[in-house]
Amino acid sequence: MEFSDNIKIIARINTDFHEKFAIPRQSGLSSSIGKIVFEKEYRCDEALRGIEGFSHLWLIWKFSKSEREKWSPTVRPPRLGGNKRMGVFATRSPFRPNPIGLSSVELVGLEKTEEGTVLIVRGADLLDGTPIYDIKPYLAFTDSHPQALGGFSDEKLTYSLKLDFSDEFQKKVSPQKLDVLKEILSQDPRPSYIEDETRVYGFSYADYEIRFSVCGDTLKVLGIENV
Repeated sequence: MEFSDNIKIIARINTDFHEKFAIPRQSGLSSSIGKIVFEKEYRCDEALRGIEGFSHLWLIWKFSKSEREKWSPTVRPPRLGGNKRMGVFATRSPFRPNPIGLSSVELVGLEKTEEGTVLIVRGADLLDGTPIYDIKPYLAFTDSHPQALGGFSDEKLTYSLKLDFSDEFQKKVSPQKLDVLKEILSQDPRPSYIEDETRVYGFSYADYEIRFSVCGDTLKVLGIENV
């Protein structure tokens, strides 16, 4: 699917998520760090004037790995175990008529690099290399609605797994990455419709390959290797 020539990719984000499996299902659910690198045409510090005054930003981006020729009016939200269909416009599913994502991230700082000024952000739920269409400031006085209803997503907000994560395996992960990895694992990265307690799962995060299994409410880390 191609968008109009009027919609440009202005940047791409570098993250530790190299595959879709185990990416947090919403922004802000992990403290992962990402770096937004602007395309050459948009490497202009004037375009960033004043941005350091905002603590959070909205990212408008492309589900670059979820494009489909046909769309479905209903999808299976992970929040409902992947076994119940809801209307696509009542979900944040990546499988949409237009593959556009929206994420709220914390702006940690700006960094001068050979690729121009880079934005350092925390809490992104984006695959490494994801194209970004636009960046807008988050305005708490109008964007925040603490009493808003969350529909079916409110049903399992407190769900998390206990971790069986040995000291031996934890020592293989750098301290800067360990806390984020624990966040990802405790949120249950499995496809919601799979409950096979004998199955071994694996995914890549940063410079590591992680293997785990889940039994009941406990996730056990079975192996961690450097890649």
